[in-house]
Amino acid sequence: MQKQYGSPKAYERKLHRVMQRLGVENYSFDWGRAEAWVQFTYKGQLYRFEHSVKKAQERGLKIAYGSDAFAQLVLALEDLARIVERGIYDLQLWVEGMKYLPPAPELPECFRALGFERVPENAEEVAARFRELAKRAHPDAGGSAQAFQALMRARDQALAWFGRAKDLR
Repeated sequence: MQKQYGSPKAYERKLHRVMQRLGVENYSFDWGRAEAWVQFTYKGQLYRFEHSVKKAQERGLKIAYGSDAFAQLVLALEDLARIVERGIYDLQLWVEGMKYLPPAPELPECFRALGFERVPENAEEVAARFRELAKRAHPDAGGSAQAFQALMRARDQALAWFGRAKDLR
């Protein structure tokens, strides 16, 4: 995989400018082979931002170096500095508010049983996924009656979630 960002030294200089813009005097950072972090005190509160190649790749971002994770951290902090400078939010208020966000809802079992990693956009996605899985799970295709029945129950529950159980069977 090819390096996507400039030299780490360039991002170290950029980080210094971002910290100046935020009025932060006390900060530290490090980056290694596969991860990076920036830590600083803002208005008496300690903040630590961390990023890694693994986290980026889990979100579909193609980076391979800790220095690229560091670059992404610096760019994100630069965006936060813009928010503060424009008076949209104070950084402290923004980050404190993030602590109190409700936890992400858990994916209902019926969607997991159909192989979804997120709630699908619509009932049509559920019906299409069911047709795809049914081709393999049906007893006539080498599957078991028990597995096929479980798949049909998951489909019915998922369609009911959209309020469309009878429309797309």
